[in-house]
Amino acid sequence: MSTSTTTTNTGGIQVVQPTVGSHLTSYWQRVRGGDIGSLAAVLGLIVLVVIFGFARPDTFLSALNFGNLFSQGAAVIFISMGLVFVLLLGEIDLSAGYTSGVCGAVMAVLLTNHGWSWYTAIPAALITGVVIGSVLGFLVAKVGIPSFVVTLAAFLAFQGVLLLLLGGGTNISIHDSFVLALANKNMSVATSWILAIVAVGGYAAAQLIKVRGRAARGLVHDPMGIVFARVVGVGVLVFVGTYFLTLERAINPAINSLKGVPIVVPIIAVAAIFWTFVLGRTTYGRHVYAVGGNTEAARRAGIPVDRIRISVFMIGSFMAAVGGIIAASRASSVDPKSGGSDVLLYSVAAAVIGGTSLFGGKGRIIDAVLGGAVIAVIGNGMGLMNFSPGTKFIFTGLVLLAAAGVDALSRRRAAATGNR
Repeated sequence: MSTSTTTTNTGGIQVVQPTVGSHLTSYWQRVRGGDIGSLAAVLGLIVLVVIFGFARPDTFLSALNFGNLFSQGAAVIFISMGLVFVLLLGEIDLSAGYTSGVCGAVMAVLLTNHGWSWYTAIPAALITGVVIGSVLGFLVAKVGIPSFVVTLAAFLAFQGVLLLLLGGGTNISIHDSFVLALANKNMSVATSWILAIVAVGGYAAAQLIKVRGRAARGLVHDPMGIVFARVVGVGVLVFVGTYFLTLERAINPAINSLKGVPIVVPIIAVAAIFWTFVLGRTTYGRHVYAVGGNTEAARRAGIPVDRIRISVFMIGSFMAAVGGIIAASRASSVDPKSGGSDVLLYSVAAAVIGGTSLFGGKGRIIDAVLGGAVIAVIGNGMGLMNFSPGTKFIFTGLVLLAAAGVDALSRRRAAATGNR
């Protein structure tokens, strides 16, 4: 494969465009320099799928289990998306788990006890998340209390708020069909395929528009060979996944057919695309990275640092509310343990395992999706192999430690090679 470059002349300016070979060489140099991105998470996910696939081929690789993975990991993925924003600033939100529980409880109480409809109860839960995030952010940015202390206090307090909302130890069941469908129902087979085609077509169009836009402005752009490979790769993943999800997954189809892509999948996709756009294509996103990279430099550049810090906690709690709604939908109820136990730990772990740095300035929304997939596969696969909960916690902790170690080593490598 050639590694030469081609030179074009746009508006009298010489622009050196990379070829496929030089692009791949540049990527490998970045990896060697410590910029590995989500590569470790992708490789880890592949290894886990292969191991569990060989160990339990009849169950782990079944279409039924494949569909279950999405509903099992959805709540953690949503919460982790919000935590990516917080972690990008080098902050932490220890209350995200119970924030999701409180917001889910607000929705459940309004639906069941007060007779509200889903289109008023869900916005009320989301607004609750935004309010919580704004208070946390204000205490961190304006009052100057460390985020660890503020969110630890909220972690403790929200357990009490949850108990008060639920009247002590009450379990509130959810009967609203729309809310229950979010995490438990599937789209029709036809709708699933239409959505898959639209998704791949939209991705291809976005890639081409990006290349043509940069070329028109005389900027360096990715080679068309790389763009084509990305589109083909995404297309294969989407279409193969859709094929398996549109197979009959029910144990007894005569009683209850189970086919189609779970409704929660396009919800995850829309959230991931939206927040990726916010971080990668907006001034706000650039400000978040700038503040996370060097707060003082960002302040001197005129970036409203305090507002950015408040806003990431608002986004974090908003996404925690989304996760709480999905968790309540999957369980069909809310109880005093909602958002507790290992929800926070898994959500933070998902972001870090996916490639988001605990030191700030480095991370993407796709990290939350990939890390959440790793967490879901570990829990699901080890459950099918009849490992004890203790063993699953130990293994997940080791994976998190490995991810944090990779992050630390990559930062050291980047500093040594001047790629920081």
